[in-house]
Amino acid sequence: MNYNVVHFLMHSLLLKPIFLNVLSASLHCLLLLSASLSWLWNKMTFTPGTREEDSKEREKPNDSETLFKTTVFCSLGVSAFSFVLCFFNYFYWYASGWSEQKFMTLLDLALKTLAWGVVCVSLHKGFFVFGSGERRFRFSFVFRVWCALYLVFSCYSFVVDIVVVTKIPTQLLVYDVVSTCAGFLFFYVGYFVKKKGRVNGIEEPLLNDDAKETKGGDNVTPFSHAGVFSILTFAWVGSLVAAGYKKTLNLEDVPQLDNKDSVAGAFPSFRDRLEVDYGANAINSLTTLKLVKSLVMSAWKEILFTAFLALLSALASYVGPYLIEGFVQYLDGQRQSENQGYVLVSAFFFAKIVECLSQRHWFFRLQQIGLRIRALLVVMIYNKALTVSCQSKQGHTSGEIINFMTVDAERVGVFSWYMHDLWMVALQVALALLILYKNLGLASVAALFATIVVMLANVPLGSLQEKFQNKLMESKDIRMKATSEILRNMRILKLQGWEMKFLSKITELRKTEEGWLKSFVYTSAMTTFVFWGAPTFVSVVTFGTCMFLGIPLEAGKILSALATFRILQEPIYNLPDTISMIAQTKVSLDRISSFLRLDDLPSDVVEKLPQGSSNTAIEVIDGNFSWNLSSPNPTLQNINLKVFLGMRIAVCGAVGSGKSTLLSCVLGEVPKISGDLKVCGTKAYVAQSPWIQSGKIEDNILFGKPMDRERYEKVLEACSLKKDLEIFSFGDQTIIGERGINMSGGQKQRIQIARALYQDADIYLFDDPFSAVDAHTGSHLFKECLLGHLCSKTVVYVTHQVEFLPTADLILVMKDGRITQCGKYIDLLNSGTDFMELVGAHRKALSTLDSLDGVTTSNEISTLKKEENVSGTHDFKEKEVSKDVQNGETDNKTEPKGQLVQEEEREKGKVGFLVYWNYITTAYGGAMVPFILLAQILFQTLQIGSNYWMAWATPISTHVQPRVEGMTLIGVYVGLAVASSFCVLVRAMLLVTAGYKTATILFNKMHFCVFRAPMLFFDSTPSGRVLNRASTDQSAVDTDIPYQIGSLAFSMIQLLGIIAVMSQVAWQVFVVFIPVIAVSIWYQQYYIPSARELSRLIGVCKAPIIQHFAETISGTSTIRSYDQQSRFRETNMKLTDGYSRPNFNIVGAMEWLCFRLDMLSSITFAFSLLVLISIPPGIIDPGIAGLVVTYGLNLNMIQAWMIWNLCNIENKIISVERILQYTSIPSEPPLVVEETRPNPSWPSYGEVDIQDLQVRYAPHLPLVLRGLTCKFRGGWKTGIVGRTGSGKSTLIQTLFRIVEPTCGQIMIDNINISSIGLHDLRSKLSIIPQDPTMFEGTVRNNLDPLEEYTDEQIWEALDKCQLGDEVRKKEGKLDSTVSENGENWSMGQRQLVCLGRVLLKKSKVLVLDEATASVDTATDNLIQQTLRQHFSDSTVITIAHRITSVVDSDMVLLLSQGLIEEHDTPTTLLENKSSSFAQLVAEYTMRSNSNFEKFVDH
Repeated sequence: MNYNVVHFLMHSLLLKPIFLNVLSASLHCLLLLSASLSWLWNKMTFTPGTREEDSKEREKPNDSETLFKTTVFCSLGVSAFSFVLCFFNYFYWYASGWSEQKFMTLLDLALKTLAWGVVCVSLHKGFFVFGSGERRFRFSFVFRVWCALYLVFSCYSFVVDIVVVTKIPTQLLVYDVVSTCAGFLFFYVGYFVKKKGRVNGIEEPLLNDDAKETKGGDNVTPFSHAGVFSILTFAWVGSLVAAGYKKTLNLEDVPQLDNKDSVAGAFPSFRDRLEVDYGANAINSLTTLKLVKSLVMSAWKEILFTAFLALLSALASYVGPYLIEGFVQYLDGQRQSENQGYVLVSAFFFAKIVECLSQRHWFFRLQQIGLRIRALLVVMIYNKALTVSCQSKQGHTSGEIINFMTVDAERVGVFSWYMHDLWMVALQVALALLILYKNLGLASVAALFATIVVMLANVPLGSLQEKFQNKLMESKDIRMKATSEILRNMRILKLQGWEMKFLSKITELRKTEEGWLKSFVYTSAMTTFVFWGAPTFVSVVTFGTCMFLGIPLEAGKILSALATFRILQEPIYNLPDTISMIAQTKVSLDRISSFLRLDDLPSDVVEKLPQGSSNTAIEVIDGNFSWNLSSPNPTLQNINLKVFLGMRIAVCGAVGSGKSTLLSCVLGEVPKISGDLKVCGTKAYVAQSPWIQSGKIEDNILFGKPMDRERYEKVLEACSLKKDLEIFSFGDQTIIGERGINMSGGQKQRIQIARALYQDADIYLFDDPFSAVDAHTGSHLFKECLLGHLCSKTVVYVTHQVEFLPTADLILVMKDGRITQCGKYIDLLNSGTDFMELVGAHRKALSTLDSLDGVTTSNEISTLKKEENVSGTHDFKEKEVSKDVQNGETDNKTEPKGQLVQEEEREKGKVGFLVYWNYITTAYGGAMVPFILLAQILFQTLQIGSNYWMAWATPISTHVQPRVEGMTLIGVYVGLAVASSFCVLVRAMLLVTAGYKTATILFNKMHFCVFRAPMLFFDSTPSGRVLNRASTDQSAVDTDIPYQIGSLAFSMIQLLGIIAVMSQVAWQVFVVFIPVIAVSIWYQQYYIPSARELSRLIGVCKAPIIQHFAETISGTSTIRSYDQQSRFRETNMKLTDGYSRPNFNIVGAMEWLCFRLDMLSSITFAFSLLVLISIPPGIIDPGIAGLVVTYGLNLNMIQAWMIWNLCNIENKIISVERILQYTSIPSEPPLVVEETRPNPSWPSYGEVDIQDLQVRYAPHLPLVLRGLTCKFRGGWKTGIVGRTGSGKSTLIQTLFRIVEPTCGQIMIDNINISSIGLHDLRSKLSIIPQDPTMFEGTVRNNLDPLEEYTDEQIWEALDKCQLGDEVRKKEGKLDSTVSENGENWSMGQRQLVCLGRVLLKKSKVLVLDEATASVDTATDNLIQQTLRQHFSDSTVITIAHRITSVVDSDMVLLLSQGLIEEHDTPTTLLENKSSSFAQLVAEYTMRSNSNFEKFVDH
């Protein structure tokens, strides 16, 4: 009996809910206890290595790892669900009374919340996971036992609740299901899954370090092999975000693109498809339409998929407004079923989730398409630039071609965002009207009418914006072109003291641009006003119509309409933006397709014969060639020429006679009018002005060929580069600056010759390469390269140096584009005419040498002929080597070494608050900021006020009496609406005014600092970096950043407004809202470091593409001559992918964040709905509760918008940071020092006194001049000679204070030049530089940029420098055009223009820096004669490679290794036979004389 009673009692107790609660609470207490013990045990036995290994082990995901991760998320989910249920029950029972059962349920749920939270953390930290043999991981024994108990209990509880307890609440039943599922999962993972630790398939973690190094750089993005869950939640990008959170990301941390996204994978198939569709030469006939079609077809699957996602997102977004009315009715007590509330909440929540997922993937996929399209266009443009003919290229400056790549291709890529917007507008308007028709009947027609009016109002604004945008882009193009040219020629501007004049030119161009910018931003402000005013306007019209038609206004219907209007706001606003974007993209596509259609180099100019098929290397029969086919006079006429294999052909002639064009013909660069041109064999070409790539010296010489050490060493020897490489700290690994800026002219030329020699081609074309090197090096190069290394090759060389002619097998004399004479040296000498002019000029120059000391020289020559090799070369070198040993060794120990061109600096870590503060306070000291914020706060308050008024004043249903009259209702609403719209207008106007002002100030600051920067800055900074800041970053500051900062502030204010409205009704929302906001902020902080660094990497990866492109454009003829196009294409593809990599990952990371934030705000929204349906009827006003839902629908959008703005600001503000970086460049000394301004007549004598001068280019580089002391007398002519790299040009740069002395001083007429202003100094000195520079513009402003002289003076100067007749022939005379870099003038003519400049200036001190290098001897003599005549009483300092240029000087200074080796009169130095100068002269004279003697005697 007792047994039965006990059994009965136990049976009834076991089935009671309270017993289940107690048992569950006990079980969870047990779990908390075991977790505490596990934590203690871990603390005591933890060794640092194991955790680190474990984390490394976890790096490679596998199926078991995914399950382990799922348990972490599952425990977090159960904890969250328990919390929601606990809170929900507490709130519900608080109103309806307590009982013991209820108290136990709450306690149980609270314990479950805590216990499962602890499980989540413990699993994440690994406290419940233990390792065992073979590096396998599994749950600890205690936890596995608990999992089994929990599963048994869950199943038992579930069965009891279903079978025994009849009236169980729905939520508890749901909880039972969740618990049982969790129990099964944990049981399965605990007993059947072992997580095996592996690294790259190797069980022992021996490869950890290596694996870490090759991480991102070699790994393909996880996106390519991610699972469905990973793709849906963007978990594949999580590892990169995590890595960025722990350390600063570098490019090698960023994974490679998948094959279909990388241009290297996508371009070949794209090109093949083009050729299949439009024929083999498809790109040349590509119209805009064909181009668009090809691009669309390359990504049609993705485009269709994104269209489906866009449709899904649009449909889901209208579920909310559709359900609001039903929800308000439900709150009012009109319920159709007991569970209707839960059904409504589930529908709201599900629609939000669908909207969020579809939107995130829609945006991500579109940007993925955009990146791919941009990359394809960049590659097409680049490939075209390699094949386009020179004539076609003349219509486009290099700046414009680069713009196709940086601006137009970028814009087409960005257009992918807007791809579906047009049809989406129609769909969204249609859906909105359906909902409005359901709620308001015929009044929806008025809504349609109002919508159309708003859209039409946008049309003129949109077209105006487009017009201003186009003008803005055009003016930006012109400015960038000028900036690019100025940066290229900054050295000459500094030397002439012209930089501030050219800065004012840039400022003028920017002022034009600013005019368009101003129009553009104020038009955008009006558009913003229309955007925010649109929903208000449409709602006023709609509700007014309802009043007029007598349609009853109920709270639910009004709220549904308001929510609909708000969704409608986006497509209405985006329409003009989309239309303008379509127009801009069309303009860009037109520009790109017109460039792609330009004529290529005609392939029929040169007939290429198979190698070895003929003994003729080059043959031209009746050739007529012209750079400009439309010109009546061909550039070259009646050319007949036959060059056999192994011949040496010399080409000579006066300046502008067509010598370089002849070589270009052989290369196939000049369009052919008529005749035949055949070439047999591979070619190597050495251009007149050296084309050097930035990069290592070794790479420049190898130029794509594999390293053959023996051949490489021979080439270095032949080009006498070994000596130079010893001087460089890094030898042949030294990085050459942009355009070889840290090399002397001679070094660049010799590297170029070395490149040609290393190629081992059949035919060598040299365009006067010996002019840029000194006489000794020139003769060495000629002997070693042309006569030695290339003795069996076919060589065609253009030269002005007559001494190199006698060894030629054939000499071509050119005049006015014709070969006037042709033959061997002796034959031509006897035939007189043109050739004798050249030789006569040379003899005249040599006679000066003889007149110095005939006896000495001739004696020296005779002795030298006997021991040429011993004395001439050996002695000179030996002296240098011994000097080098004396000075060099100590130098090497003490001098810090470093490359001149450093990698681009990028700030690391967080963007400092100071950057934001600087930006905000730049304009008007930040005075506008409070007013902008105040206007926004007022707008938000009035907006909420107007909606609140409508919700409060309208009745819930037709049975209820309205609180106010119809006219009052609409009147107040209109008043509030108009006031809020006015606030928006004020805010928009103030914002763009502040933004515009800030952009202007930052532009002026940066440009002033860049123009005032020392020359070292330009030598060590590739112009791409400066141009990037002046274009991309300045664009961001002009138009993006003010809008972005405004958006951030406004979205924060909106968010606060929504929270205020929601808390008004259901303060309980804060319980979820505060943790959700905290988690959102944590997510954002977690994401920001990666996003910021990826954004910086994008900036850093963009410059190399631009730079490589710019180099390619300037060196196309060299690249084509070596047939290296395919290698350059590959490099461009690699660089393009390098830029796309961080771009792709930042897009993924952005969506990763947005997805998580969307989910969090959806949970908040769902929770607030749950709170609303759990409040008993009658406690709150259903209309106001409906208002909460209306605002809640926007919650995820506003929250995501705020975080998106926050992140975007972090990324965009980097542009401000980069500009500010360049506003703090150390400046050159002041241009004018008032206290020490010299007398206007200074210098009156021109005496230059150098005292113990030491110079280095940068603190980390060795000394170049090492203690020079000498004096150049006033009015004397001093010649400076020395081997290439001996410090000649550095001495001149120090004289102009391009480089400041490290120690010592230079005095001119007893004034220390370092004590006066730079402009006072440079305006009093004149220079004819080594590289003759001309600027795009006219002849007048090339000679007189400062506009100081009259036309008469300019003509006089032109006549003096023998250019008068040439300019008079031209149509515009002084206003005739000069193209970019003066390319429509020959090199010699450009040099004469530089002579014209100094003749105008008439300075007391004149410097010639290898000024006659690129002219023939006759022109050289002419220049020398002009200078002697007009600068007879000036101090003339000449650096020359032609000995004849310095031999008639009053003094000669010979430099070696930065020290003075000899300084005396030429006569004295020549008397001393052992002097280095005497040997140089003797060698030069011997080289020339021996050739003359050989032939004149015949």
